[in-house]
Amino acid sequence: MSKINIQPLGDRVLVEQKQEAEQIKGGIVIPDSAKEKPLEAVVVALGTGKLDDKGNKIPFDVKVGDIVLTSKYGGTEVKYDDKEYKILSSSDILAVISK
Repeated sequence: MSKINIQPLGDRVLVEQKQEAEQIKGGIVIPDSAKEKPLEAVVVALGTGKLDDKGNKIPFDVKVGDIVLTSKYGGTEVKYDDKEYKILSSSDILAVISK
């Protein structure tokens, strides 16, 4: 993973969506606009962290390099250096996939 110059703020997480290989069934090609977005992503960067009522930082449940499942419609898509990323709130991460 190369160093990226996007630093999320607060409790936000930058992820790179894993691309699935295109599958053609029965000779029908499905256009990109009709395909569902993948839910699996790799954590690229973490924000500065959320603070509790007393000003203490709440640690993230994920770390850089983790493979995670994200909510289907959460986050904001960002394109940087010809790669597509998504910035989401840490609450939009549903699970960490074990290796």
